[in-house]
Amino acid sequence: MQAVTDDWRTAPIDEKLRAMLSFLEKVTLTPDEVTSSDAEVLFTSGISRQAMQDALLICACFHIIARMADALDVAIPPAEVFSQAGAYLLIHGYI
Repeated sequence: MQAVTDDWRTAPIDEKLRAMLSFLEKVTLTPDEVTSSDAEVLFTSGISRQAMQDALLICACFHIIARMADALDVAIPPAEVFSQAGAYLLIHGYI
């Protein structure tokens, strides 16, 4: 997990995940540059249209939450809270 948060580009992760993270980074940082060829890269790597849509929805939700937290000046919990939540999500998933 630490390797991914340090640099997902060099972390020892599945290439499908790396492709998805690259796509989501582009959607986040330069959305006006995203084209259908970016989606094709995902499909070529074996990612389904449904998986792409799911990832985009999750990404959008995180962005909305971050904007709301910034607007409301929400305090960020200690790192241990995120570690516990991450461990829970790895076991139980988001749903």
